[in-house]
Amino acid sequence: MSGYARLWTTDPATWERAGVAWRGVGALVDRRATGLSAGATGLREAWAGAAARAAGDRLTGLRTELLSVSPVPIEVDQILAEFAARLRRARARLADAVTRIDAAGLGIDRDGRVTVPATTPGQRGATVGRDGGPTPGRVTRPADRAAEAARLSAEVGDALALAETADREATARLGALTTAARAGWVTPPPAYRPPPGAVPALVRRWWDGLTPAQRRWLVAHEPARIGRLDGVPATARDQANRLLVDDHRERLLARRRELLRTVPRGPAELAGVARLDATLAGLATLADRLAAPGTADAPRAYLLGLDPAGDGRAVIALGNPDRADRVLTYVPGMTADLADADGELGRAARVAARATALDPDGETSAVLWLDYDAPDFVHEAYRARQAEDAATGLHRFQEGLRLTHEGPPARQTVLGHSYGSLVVGTAAREHGLAADALVFVGSPGVGVDHAADLRLPPGQVWASTATDDVIGLVRPPVELAGRAAVGAALPWLAGDVVGRPDDDLWFGRDPTDPGFGGRVFPSGRYGHTGYWEPANPALDGMARIVVGR
Repeated sequence: MSGYARLWTTDPATWERAGVAWRGVGALVDRRATGLSAGATGLREAWAGAAARAAGDRLTGLRTELLSVSPVPIEVDQILAEFAARLRRARARLADAVTRIDAAGLGIDRDGRVTVPATTPGQRGATVGRDGGPTPGRVTRPADRAAEAARLSAEVGDALALAETADREATARLGALTTAARAGWVTPPPAYRPPPGAVPALVRRWWDGLTPAQRRWLVAHEPARIGRLDGVPATARDQANRLLVDDHRERLLARRRELLRTVPRGPAELAGVARLDATLAGLATLADRLAAPGTADAPRAYLLGLDPAGDGRAVIALGNPDRADRVLTYVPGMTADLADADGELGRAARVAARATALDPDGETSAVLWLDYDAPDFVHEAYRARQAEDAATGLHRFQEGLRLTHEGPPARQTVLGHSYGSLVVGTAAREHGLAADALVFVGSPGVGVDHAADLRLPPGQVWASTATDDVIGLVRPPVELAGRAAVGAALPWLAGDVVGRPDDDLWFGRDPTDPGFGGRVFPSGRYGHTGYWEPANPALDGMARIVVGR
C-alpha cells in the first residue's frame, strides 16, 4: 500500500487507544506491587526467623523490580499519543490538499500523484476525487493547470513526509525502550542531585550527563524529586508526577480521617475537612483528565507538577511543550487552586485550539501554571506579596521550557489573568521571562508603569480589559483613601469622584492605557472571566498573539 493510501485510511485514534491500553498495564503493575507489600506485611506479623527474613527480602525485591517498570507504560503512552497527534496533523494537511485538488479540477491517483485530466477546448473535465470517483473539473489554461498540479503535489508530499517522519520517530523511540529492557533497564545514578530550586541550566547539564538507564532509575525511585525540577524534560516529569498521584490521594484521605477523629471538632477542623474535600474532588477530576486519551480538541495531558498541600498546586500541559512549535503558559488569578484546575486548564485549551485553527501547520502546547498560592480573598489580592513569592518560580519554569525544548526554539507566550497578570509582570520585572510575548487580560496592574520595564520589546506586550470588567474600578490605596475622605466630607460629590476614570490601577498604570506603551487587543462585554468565551474577540486576539500574527 502506498504512503498516500496508508495515511488516508489510518485512524490516529487507534494509536491513542493503544496508549490508553498500555496505561492499563501500568495500573496492573501498581496493583501487583501493592499486593506484594501487603503480603510482606502479613509475613512479618505471622512469621519470624531467618527464613521469614529471606522471604520478606524476596518480596521486597520483587516489588522493587515491578516498580522499576512503572514508568514504562506511561512512556509508551507518551510516544503513541505524540505519534497520533502528528498523524492527525498530516491527515488534516492531506485532506486540505485533496479538497483543493478537487476544486481545481485536477485528479489524484491511488499513489498520491496529482494529475491533469485531458480536456478539449471548452469542455469540462472529470477528475478523480478523494474517494476514487469522478469529480467535476473546471477549465483553465494548460500551463496554469500544470503549475497548480505541481504546487498541490508538493503539498501532498509535505503531508506524507510529516507522517513518515512521525512514523520513524515513534519507531525509534519504541525501539530504544525495547533495547533498554534487554540491556538493563535501570541503573542507580551517581550520588549528586541538584538541590530543590536549582537553576534550570544546572539541572539540564546534570540530566544530560546521565545515561537513559540512570534517568529511568531516578523517575522510578525518586519521582518526587524529578517531577518538580525545572530543566528536566516534560516526558520524564510527566512520568514521575503520574506515579505520585495515588500517593497524594492517600495522604489527603489520611489527613481527612485524622481531622474527623478529632473530638470535639471545632470550626478549624470542619473548615479543614471542607478544604480537603474540595482538593480531593479537584484531584479526582485531574486524574480523569490524565486518564483520558488525547484528541484533536484535547491533546494528551502532561503533568509537570503537583502539590496538593494547602489549596493545591498543579502545572499541566496539553501536548508536549518540548516538541511544540509554540507554547502558551497561562497563569490564573485570584481563588485559583487545585479544585479549579480543570476549569482553568479549559481556558488555556481554548486559546490553543483557536491558535491551531488559525495555523493548522503548527503544533501548540498550552500549559496551566498554577504553581503559586493565589489569593483567596480580596484583602489578600490587595497585596503584591503572593505575586512576589511566585515570580521566581515562574521565571525558573520558563527558563526550563527553553532549555528542554527539542529542535528550533518554540514561540513562547506567557498569559496572566487578573492577579495572575501581576505574577507575570513581577516575574518579568524582577527576573526576566524566557518569552516572546506577554499578555495581560483583566489586569489590576502588572507592577510597572511602562511596558519597557518588563524586559521585552514593548511591541510584544499585549493587554485587553473588557469595558464591563469590574477590575477597572480597582484603584490605588492612596487614591481610595482620598476618595473616601471626599465622600465623607462632600457626599454629594462622592459618586462623581469615585466614578472618575484614570490611568492608575492598584498595581500600577493600566496596561491597556496608551501611556503604558504596550499593544491593546479588543474584548467584548463579557465581564471579568469572559475573555475565553467563544464569541469574544479577545479569544481570537490571544490566539493570534500565540501564533505570532
